[in-house]
Amino acid sequence: MPADPSIPAPNSTPPADAAPVAALPVPEVARLGSEVLDRVSTVVVGMRDPLRIAFATILAGGHVLFEDVPGLGKTLAARSIAAAVGLDFRRLQCTPDLLPSDITGSFVYVPRTAEFEFRPGPVFTGLFLADEINRTSPKTQSALLEAMAEGQVSVEGRSFPLPTPFHVVATANPIESEGTYALPEAQLDRFMVRLSVGYPDEAGESRVLLARVARRHEVATVEPVIDAATLSAMQAGVEAVDVDPDIADYCVRLAAATRRHRSVEVGASPRGSQGLLLVARALAVLDGRDFVLPDDVKAVAVPVLAHRLTLTVQAWTSGVGAEQVVIEVVNSVAGPPAVGAAQRAEAARG
Repeated sequence: MPADPSIPAPNSTPPADAAPVAALPVPEVARLGSEVLDRVSTVVVGMRDPLRIAFATILAGGHVLFEDVPGLGKTLAARSIAAAVGLDFRRLQCTPDLLPSDITGSFVYVPRTAEFEFRPGPVFTGLFLADEINRTSPKTQSALLEAMAEGQVSVEGRSFPLPTPFHVVATANPIESEGTYALPEAQLDRFMVRLSVGYPDEAGESRVLLARVARRHEVATVEPVIDAATLSAMQAGVEAVDVDPDIADYCVRLAAATRRHRSVEVGASPRGSQGLLLVARALAVLDGRDFVLPDDVKAVAVPVLAHRLTLTVQAWTSGVGAEQVVIEVVNSVAGPPAVGAAQRAEAARG
């Protein structure tokens, strides 16, 4: 079987004269983002806030980790977002016997040509869902590190670029669950946010049941709202928005405060403060603003920072959680005195 022509040649790089993606204006990004979230919310009930942060993370170019008990719709949420934004989607169920090559692909000997040809793994897609990622070994979990950080995989010394855009959405069960492995710190740090879904309220759970009865079959589907090219243009629109230095300083002070907290052994890295800034900016754009407010940063502080903290043994045995630490930090660090004269004027006009 010949090699798949859709897979780029090893060590290939985008042409230097490739045209840059045209950025969509902020109001258009906000309009399309609202349509995407509305479409996803038709099948994913009671998760509007986590979905909004997850989609903002994708607009910011990051990767998402959903961590919660089984049966709350984490996989459905990931699959629905992928469908709504028109990305190619592949799902891999992680198991203890999974190998790194099951994710990245491998070279296979082809008798007809007497040569080894690269057969790409499921990671060669627009949105890759690693379902129950912490049920496979840390070695296999780490096979995603290069893909998440650099948008490529290396197999036997040869590099293969991944499609653009490329995002990883992973689900995980609480580490206390049977048959789970802790995610390595380096792997956790590559996820821009970690989100908890939580149980729906009774009215929301009733909507889930009635929606299942109404569609007459198990699988819930979402029709595309945009395509991959439009998503890239929306991401470029987010990147075109500048951020006031006071907001950047606020993000830095929040991350620095986690390093000094009495319950923290290892605090958030500069990648954490950068994640705060990028996701907060994407949230602002989804709200139709071309400036970031301190409340945008506060809204994403727990999803961005909590999973990057290593608590002391004393804190862990006392039942202190990383989320609690981040909330204390947000409450103790003073916000910026201003968000820029132009932004204040815009806020007053709004």
